[in-house]
Amino acid sequence: MMAQGNCFAHGASLALTAAAGSPLLAPLAPRRLAEKRFSMDVIELSVGSARATIALRGAEAMRWSVGGTPLLWDKDPAIWDATSPLLFPLVGWTHDAKIRVEGKSYPAEVHGFASRMCFSPSTTSAQRARLTLSSSAETLAVYPFDFWLGVNYALFDTALAVGLTVKNRDARPMPYACGLHPGFHWPFAGGTAGDYAIMFAAEEQPFAPKISPQGLFCAEQRALPLQGRRLPLSPELFSAEALCFLNTRSRSLSFEGPEGAAIKVETSNFPHVALWSKPGARFLSIESWTGYGDPEGFCGELAEKPSMRILQPGAVAHHVARYSWRAPQTA
Repeated sequence: MMAQGNCFAHGASLALTAAAGSPLLAPLAPRRLAEKRFSMDVIELSVGSARATIALRGAEAMRWSVGGTPLLWDKDPAIWDATSPLLFPLVGWTHDAKIRVEGKSYPAEVHGFASRMCFSPSTTSAQRARLTLSSSAETLAVYPFDFWLGVNYALFDTALAVGLTVKNRDARPMPYACGLHPGFHWPFAGGTAGDYAIMFAAEEQPFAPKISPQGLFCAEQRALPLQGRRLPLSPELFSAEALCFLNTRSRSLSFEGPEGAAIKVETSNFPHVALWSKPGARFLSIESWTGYGDPEGFCGELAEKPSMRILQPGAVAHHVARYSWRAPQTA
């Protein structure tokens, strides 16, 4: 349905303006800049021992490593044919795979279309990558709004930051949702999957909505083995569905492993967190969302769907996540 193949020549290149003063996208010191590598389909970033590969298709981070330690999982089409897809303009599943705008129905795929689109690249240094996507005849056929979406990556010695900028170029209010869906190696520092845990910055509710077989959110809740701020992890937790923490108190969490190793996730303007894996897979996806899937029985207008953002004409919204690596503490 969406564009395939080489993305380099798709559309005009536009620059992303990150949220001013965002501590998650702090300025980089020019003296740390390394040589940029840029191919037809990916952008290679590097600083010190950190490396990242960003694909133009979907503006997706395909690799991130620090000191030779790979942190993003290597996608396996037999299990999950993605690594860290970008979610826009929808998050989650919709009723009957459709959205409704002003009484008209449009086809909708899970998590929207951005992950399958070719973005236009613009790089400013070896440590930064800027990619943009604008509305087109192709997107208007499934989402009838004139938008501009910018994705900004910034690579640090031990961190990778991702900023999303959404602009409404339409003459009417624009409902949207967006999210980040990175899959991290699990385990990433040895041991077994059961040696890992999620540590929230604040205590969260020990339950999450059940998800129907159609991906819709149920009113019934599922109890979780949350121990204060700590959620012990096991593959069995994800045997049926994702764990969706809505309107969390925490703005950060840590994916903790043996010997003090951890991946810290900090977010700005993402109120929801989802944890997801698949049976037999060696990854954990830590997702940051502004919205979520349709509630069971919801058949209303897109603008009426719970947790959709409504952006006024000409308005701009910013959403940021930063992933930081802490290496094992050896004696």
